[in-house]
Amino acid sequence: MKKIIVALVGFSVANFTFSQTIYSLDSLQKLAKENSKELAIAKLKTTLTQYEKSAAFTKFLPEITIQGGYVRNFEELSLISKDMLLPIGSLNGNQFSFTPDQINNPIEIRNGNIVLLDKNGQPFNPQTEPSKILWKEYAVIPKESLTFDTRNLFIASLNFIQPLFMGGKIIAYNKIARLRTDLSNYEADECNEDIEIFVEQLYWQIVSLVNKHDAIVSLIELLNQTEKDLQILIETGISAPSERLNVAVKRDEAELNELQILNAILLSKMSLAQLCGIQLNNEIILKDEGLENLHSVPQERVSLDSIISRRWEIKKLTTVGDIQKQKERIERSALLPSISFIGTYTGTNPAINNGFQKHFSFDWHLGILVNIPLLHWGENIYSLKAAKCESNITRLRLEEAKEKINLQAEQSYLRLTESWRKLQMTEINLERAGENLKAANEGFLEGVIPASSLMEAQTAWVKARAERIDAEIEIKINEMNYKKVTGRL
Repeated sequence: MKKIIVALVGFSVANFTFSQTIYSLDSLQKLAKENSKELAIAKLKTTLTQYEKSAAFTKFLPEITIQGGYVRNFEELSLISKDMLLPIGSLNGNQFSFTPDQINNPIEIRNGNIVLLDKNGQPFNPQTEPSKILWKEYAVIPKESLTFDTRNLFIASLNFIQPLFMGGKIIAYNKIARLRTDLSNYEADECNEDIEIFVEQLYWQIVSLVNKHDAIVSLIELLNQTEKDLQILIETGISAPSERLNVAVKRDEAELNELQILNAILLSKMSLAQLCGIQLNNEIILKDEGLENLHSVPQERVSLDSIISRRWEIKKLTTVGDIQKQKERIERSALLPSISFIGTYTGTNPAINNGFQKHFSFDWHLGILVNIPLLHWGENIYSLKAAKCESNITRLRLEEAKEKINLQAEQSYLRLTESWRKLQMTEINLERAGENLKAANEGFLEGVIPASSLMEAQTAWVKARAERIDAEIEIKINEMNYKKVTGRL
């Protein structure tokens, strides 16, 4: 059974190992960032917000457009409804008048004054009642002469619009664009940090497993040596043959544990290879996996104010709060008037500025456009109130986040302090286990201690060594978590 297990382990390692490369923590983190799709998406979002920022700035600039159109009218345009008759009189300077020979109205002399009579013989004043004048001659204006073919109408225009005052809306849009750029940068940095944390956790997990494997290998070597020493003691009659079977069973258990650790190392390194974009046929050897003392340095407590200023959550919530304030400004601008300067260069066919002629005629038009909202049934007011509610929600979330970060920092520091205490205890236990193993080995060789007691001492020594390894790795993980919590990663 033991040979089969060793063969399986060798086959797995042989299939995985074609080339070996030593990687440091920094190099693996760099590879993971280069291979991360999530980080690539975060960087693209940052680029996207840069484009949105540039697009928002263009709202300050004038808008220039060219428009063209065609309209088919099914009726011609006529300026009069029927033929018209215009009286023929005289032009006295700039004033239109008449002479007695140009009218058919009877004339009488009353009280020495000339009086005109209408067709009924009643006197009237021609200046106030010109319709009662009976003209002798008329000029005819036919309807056909004032009828124009406008059934096919072509329009082309060059338009220019420059916003002058939009209630602060354009300024708010630009500030939002800048804040969203900052927000996307924070999210990219946070994603970058999460990748570093995940890689470091996996890194130290593999280092822990490799050290535990070394410890279990040491136990197997001790058991092999114990079996050899026990054979001598059996031959001399000091120990019973049954004790050799106990040692063999203990060694088989240790070899099975070794297989489980090797599989865990293999799977962890495959996960790390996939995360970092390394070919699976390349065996990953970590720079620190052979170290027994990781030389950690105790961390100092960081002040709360310093933590608050560094945390991504606070930066993002603060930025979101600023965005909400600008959204309030946008909603408020809907209640204010807007002013724009407009200019058009318009041409029509038929031309209308000199009769209706069959060609294009162009002309400039300049003006100021003012839009004043009067009645919106409270829609804009409700939208403004909703924006204020969003701002209050963000403010409360920011306050809640600060409280949680304070608690999180205290808990993280306590766990770090506890892990340092645990390391000190495991070092003491390892030293005692080593002394106990030495005494048990000497007693076994002298024949005063049975093999079972020696194996217990060996197992206790391996356990103490594994616990010290776990304590060192726990310190590394807690240090990393404390740096993350305090925003110093």
